[in-house]
Amino acid sequence: MRKSRMVAVLAAAAATLAVASPPSTAEPVRPDDSAFQKVTLNDGPGEPIDLAVVPDGRVLHTTRAGELWLHDPRTGLNTLAADLDVYTHDEEGLQSVALDPDFDGKSNRWVYLYYAPPMDTPMDDPSTPDVNEGDAPTTGTPADFARFEGVQRLSRFELVGNTLDLSTEQQILEVDEDRGICCHVGGDIAFDGEGNLYLSTGDDTNPFESDGYAPIDERADRNPAFDAQRTSANTNDLRGKVLRIQVNEDGSYSIPEGNLFEPGTAGTRPEVYLMGLRNPFRIEVNKETGELYVADYSPDAGTPDPDRGPAGQGRWISVEEAGNYGWPYCVTPDMPYIDYDFATQQSGAAFNCAAPVNESPNNTGLTQLPPVEQSEVWYSYGESERFPELGTGGIGPMAGPAYDFDPADTRGRAPVAWPEYYDGVPLFTEWTRDYIKAFRLDDDGDVASIEDVVPSIPVSGVIDMEFGADGALYVLEYGKGYFAETPEAQLARIDYIGPNGNHTPAPKAAADVTNGQAPLTVSFSSDGTRDQDGDRLRYEWDFDADGTVDSRDADPTHTYGENGVYTATLKVTDVGGKHRGRSASAEVEIVVGNTAPVVEFVTPVEGQNFAFGDVIEFEVEVTDDQPVDCSKVEVTYILGHDTHGHPQTTAAGCTGSIQTTVPGGHDPEHDELHGVFHASYTDPGADGVPSLSGDAEVVLEPSS
Repeated sequence: MRKSRMVAVLAAAAATLAVASPPSTAEPVRPDDSAFQKVTLNDGPGEPIDLAVVPDGRVLHTTRAGELWLHDPRTGLNTLAADLDVYTHDEEGLQSVALDPDFDGKSNRWVYLYYAPPMDTPMDDPSTPDVNEGDAPTTGTPADFARFEGVQRLSRFELVGNTLDLSTEQQILEVDEDRGICCHVGGDIAFDGEGNLYLSTGDDTNPFESDGYAPIDERADRNPAFDAQRTSANTNDLRGKVLRIQVNEDGSYSIPEGNLFEPGTAGTRPEVYLMGLRNPFRIEVNKETGELYVADYSPDAGTPDPDRGPAGQGRWISVEEAGNYGWPYCVTPDMPYIDYDFATQQSGAAFNCAAPVNESPNNTGLTQLPPVEQSEVWYSYGESERFPELGTGGIGPMAGPAYDFDPADTRGRAPVAWPEYYDGVPLFTEWTRDYIKAFRLDDDGDVASIEDVVPSIPVSGVIDMEFGADGALYVLEYGKGYFAETPEAQLARIDYIGPNGNHTPAPKAAADVTNGQAPLTVSFSSDGTRDQDGDRLRYEWDFDADGTVDSRDADPTHTYGENGVYTATLKVTDVGGKHRGRSASAEVEIVVGNTAPVVEFVTPVEGQNFAFGDVIEFEVEVTDDQPVDCSKVEVTYILGHDTHGHPQTTAAGCTGSIQTTVPGGHDPEHDELHGVFHASYTDPGADGVPSLSGDAEVVLEPSS
């Protein structure tokens, strides 16, 4: 615990001693994994990015493609709350979602989103298959680059019932963005106990032509997106930062006290709370102590180079006041990068972390920067000497929440709230290493110990976590794959059920067909449904989500006679356990009146050899029950790295060509690099029935 929390605890204890007998000094005991269970809430979440838990137990989550999904625990249904039109050239799209701290669903219904509006950014013209007009040039003039200038937008909307009313949008703040080129444009939203809004922003900088070290290319004809000094190290830019504002009633905002720069300071933005960050994809606030937790990571060099700088590093930061965290000059105060001239390919001196200087021609802010602050945790690909508990593997740190234990959460009902053992302890997840850890802090805020959290419960690419008002931990899993829904992707809840608790059943629902023409006969299956305690189960199928049980068979068949979209729900209830009545639901969406298109690559083919930098010709074949419009086919090239990837460009059309990028700083033979091509097509729908999509993916292997 931090000193601020400990002081409050001691003061409360002193007041209690005056009127009551001394409390027990026994430390809470660490619970066994068997006292927890994982319950799947949505196993078809799209490409999931961020989640927010509504106080009444509903859960919102975003997809990069612009969807906001809502899980309702009362019905077990997952419904589309909103579908935003977003720009998605590489990593852009719909990012973060958060609820107003005063959200009550009545007088306050504000939901905050951070997203990329389409604007008039150039897009690929499918009639020119050998040219991608949606790619920004890597060299050129300021006029060439200006066409790709866009924004990421922070807005709030009202949640009316289970629908986000897009007409209520209040646009709060916009963050500049250089479009048509990768990477790091995501962000996260969090609130502190005073109602201040924190927004994290990426450096919006291409890392793939910097040999895995600091991207500080200052050449005059170079796209500014290759220089992170214009963003993270720029005091007059909102990118590569954590911003801190107070949102007013009309959607405008004011600046709270304590940010990095006083309002009115020339060459600065007063919204900046933290600067010098590269990709702070997840942030969380401990509302009890006011601590801000930030996870960030540097580029991908596998080893340090005395002429360029340190190897790739992940870091976790616990913040109590504004500061500069060094990127792209330093990882920590004693881990600087080397100044490098991209024109002459000559190295200079190491950057001064105590007094960094930004002399880039792309800098619009101050030259003299604040000193670099120390992170609490930092680690690379191999085992960390200081933090060996983090293991080895890729680098994808994600800041998690700190649990706020309330004894009232477990009174009078079967427990789901986590135990006191985790009170005040911030959680941490490694997106590439598939684990959840607990960081226990000492009185000075340093990490005293790191321990596994429910290690026997498998997780896959945890991209966000949040404790709900019920004290359970809600988890959004991205899975293993490349910018699409993966088999492992899901929204789940991890409950504490106690050492002798009864487990909730884990239902599985499937169908032999999920779309087609009426009359459509569907054979449903509950295969894979289980109860960890082996208790007797009751099966209830509702084929059309009207609240009526249509079948109690485990594997029924149903014929849909009319066109429409139907959500078939399977509710499974424990009728034989000691806490009988626990239930969970799974669902399958059935579309009648439209058939999903089948998308296939003719070329390239799975496993095809190529060299990075090659131009790859593609041909996509689409089969559908409606005329196919090739201009709606999208083919994305993704630089695959281990089990994740960075989309580089998107082309339109059934045929065309894409030039693969050269991943500087990576060894294709040892870094598990791939060239991934992903094709998708969405038909127009028919007769009031919504559109359906199909996709295909091939992974190309680099030549040795």
